[in-house]
Amino acid sequence: MPDLLHGGGLILVFIIIAALAFDYINGFHDTANAIATVISTRVLTPRAAILMAAVLNLWGAFCSTKVAQMISSGLVDTHIATQQVILAAVLGGIVWNLITWKYGIPSSSSHALIGALVGAALVHGLFIHHGVLVGGVLSVVKWHGVIDKVVLPLFCSPIIGFVLGLAIMYALLAIFARSAPGRVSSTFRSLQPFSAAWMAWNHGMNDAQKSMGIITMALISYHIIPVVAGPPTWVIWACAIAMALGTSAGGFRIMKTMGQKIIRLEPINGFAAESAAGLVIFFSSHMQMPVSTTHVIAGSIFGVGASKRASAVRWGVAFSMIAAWVLTLPCAGAVGGLFAFLLEHMK
Repeated sequence: MPDLLHGGGLILVFIIIAALAFDYINGFHDTANAIATVISTRVLTPRAAILMAAVLNLWGAFCSTKVAQMISSGLVDTHIATQQVILAAVLGGIVWNLITWKYGIPSSSSHALIGALVGAALVHGLFIHHGVLVGGVLSVVKWHGVIDKVVLPLFCSPIIGFVLGLAIMYALLAIFARSAPGRVSSTFRSLQPFSAAWMAWNHGMNDAQKSMGIITMALISYHIIPVVAGPPTWVIWACAIAMALGTSAGGFRIMKTMGQKIIRLEPINGFAAESAAGLVIFFSSHMQMPVSTTHVIAGSIFGVGASKRASAVRWGVAFSMIAAWVLTLPCAGAVGGLFAFLLEHMK
C-alpha cells in the first residue's frame, strides 16, 4: 500500500477525515427526516427518538452498498476524479450543509455532495482541457448517470412520496372510518415507533452510502482498490458510525420545520408519512439512486396533509422548501467548483 503520509497520500487522509465529517454533519442535518414526525406527535421523546434513529441508521448503513458503488464510479470519469477534485467536492458539500442547517432549511445532503462533486469535476476539466467544452470539459461528467440517477429522482421521488402518502392516508381513513378517534390515536401511537424505525433504517441504507462512495472513489484514485471494487469493510464501519454519531447530536432546527411547520400531525398522519417515505427510499436504494430523504419525507407529509384538505398544508413553507431543493445542486456545485479552483492554484 502506498505511503499515506506523503504527497497525494496526505490529501487522501484529508479526504477520509472530511468525508467522515460530512457523514457526521449529514447525520444531525437529516435526523429530522426520520424522527420529526414521531417527536411532533409526542409518541416518543426527542432523546428516545434520536437514540432509535442513531441505532437504525447504523444498521441500515450495513445493508446495501449499491448507492455507494454508483457514487464512486457512476457520476464522474474516474480518471478525472483526482484527490483535489474529491476533496473539493466534500468541502463543498459540508459548507452547503452547514449554511442550510444554520437557517433551518431542509435541503438535501445527497444533492449537496453530488452537486459539489460535479462542480469540482467541471472546474478541473476547465484546467486540463483549456476551456474546450464539447469533448472536453463537459465529458468529465457522466451525464447519463447524473440525469438518470440524480436529477430525475430529485423531481420524481417527492412526487411519488406525495402520492403514496396521500394513498396510504386515504386507505387508513377508510379502514378506521367507524372507529372512535381515541382508539385510532391510541392504535397509531403504538404503531408509529415502528414506522419511524422503518424510516430511520432506510435513511441509513441510502444516506450513509454517499460518503462511502466518496471515500471509495478516493481509494480508487490513489490505486489502492480497483475501479470495480465496492467500499471496503472499514469504510462501511467508519461511515456508519460517523452518521450514527451525527444523528445522536440531533438536528432540532430542521426538525421544527419538518414536524410542525408543514401541517399539524397526529399519530396516524406520522405513521402514513413515514411508511410512504420509507417505501420510496427502500426501492430507490435498490435502484442505486441516491435520493434525498429530506425531499421524500417532506413530499409524504404534504400528501398526508392534502388528505385532510388543501388548506391544511402550509404551502408557503412548501414552496420555500422546493426552492431550496432546486437551488441545492447548482449552489453546491458552485461551492465545490470554488474549492476545486483554489486547490488547483495551490498545486
